[in-house]
Order: sequence, then C-alpha cells, then structure tokens
Amino acid sequence: MSSQAEPPPPKSSDDIVVFMIRRDTKCDECGAELGKGRWLRLENERSLCLACADLDHLEYLPRGDAAVTRRATKYSPLRAVVVQWSRTRQRYERQGILVAPAALRKAEEECLADAQVRELRRQREAERRQTVDAAYEQAMAEAIRAQFPGCPQEEAGRIAAWTCVKHSGRVGRSASAKDFDPHALRLAVIAHIRHEHTGYDALLMRHNDREQARAAVRFDIERVLARWQPNAPAS
Repeated sequence: MSSQAEPPPPKSSDDIVVFMIRRDTKCDECGAELGKGRWLRLENERSLCLACADLDHLEYLPRGDAAVTRRATKYSPLRAVVVQWSRTRQRYERQGILVAPAALRKAEEECLADAQVRELRRQREAERRQTVDAAYEQAMAEAIRAQFPGCPQEEAGRIAAWTCVKHSGRVGRSASAKDFDPHALRLAVIAHIRHEHTGYDALLMRHNDREQARAAVRFDIERVLARWQPNAPAS
C-alpha cells in the first residue's frame, strides 16, 4: 500500500478485505488517483482500485442488519469485507460488505418476507427475559427481607430492582449476589441506604470527595442498619 495509506491489519481469515482510505493514494496498476473516502484492495503489497481488483461490480451493504448481511454473504459467490481505520480505537473496524447485486436482492426479499416472523421471535425473547428478570428481582427482594427483616417490603423491592439492572456494574449483578450471598446483599442494602437515607449525594456533589462523604454518613447508615437488622456490623 502507498505510504500515504493506513497500515493493513494482520491477516486473520481468508476474507477479501477492502479498505476505506483516509488519505490520498493511487492505484498501483492503473495509476488512478484515489482520494479520501475511496476504497482499495491490497494484493501482494500493491494497492488496487476496485476496478483493477475486479470488485467494482459488487454492491456495498453497510453493517447494521445482521439478517440481510448473513443471507447476502451466503448467496454471493464473491464478496469482500469493508474496513476502516479507527483513530480513537487504533484498529480496523468492519463497516460492511461488498456482495453481488443479485445476492443482495435475494437476501432483502427473503428478509422482507419473514420480517414479521423475526419480529415476533424478538418480542417473545424480550418478554421471556423480562419474566426471568422479574422472577430474579422478586427472589432477591425476598432474600433481602429475610436478612434484613426490618427493611420495608417496598424498599426491598426497590433495592432488588436497582441492583439487577443489566450492565450497571452494581453489586447485585455479581456472581455472588446471584446466589444471594449475604455479604453481597448487605453491600446492596448499604448502597441503597447511603443514597436514600443519608445526605451522601449532596455531600459528594458539594465536596467531590467520596471518602470524606462516606465517612460523614457512616453513623447514619449504621443507625438504619440497626433498625433493619439487629446487631448489624458497621459499614
């Protein structure tokens, strides 16, 4: 590839790779100037425009629709993966594929025909996940109430719902909490008390010092724990 183009990624598959270039270069075979945003293929360390690479008859399918991409890939006798260099992530990222026009039309027609079926499947799966999460939250709320009998039922439910939010990183999503480990549940309860029953949030906002704010509300947390669980250890 020309010195003006981005370095190629390491070869990890047998896919034909086409690069979206960010800098001006030229085709090593026909000499055509390839400006920013144009595409090229590397072949034996030579930069080729799509015409010289015999790929200019293919049609571009951007990423985003997994069903169309999967079917178009299956039906196209010739295809290429389109990538672009990401300056922020310092790696090549897939942007889409180049496939035969007939393969793309067939894939789109099939996906359109069964779009309703696939949507119903997605809805059922979403409902199933919601049912599973609801049952898990209810079981966690009951475990919290068993460990902290003085905790109001409504608050136990809020603690369980708050800690079970997916991708939140909260203690309730940890493996130990899924087994209702007493220590993990206690951490979830303490976190709830800290935010809901003390002035912690205001202190953190005012001073931007987490350790100072936590120290200031420690006794408030212990007082609530004493009501919810006799002889609770200090936080």
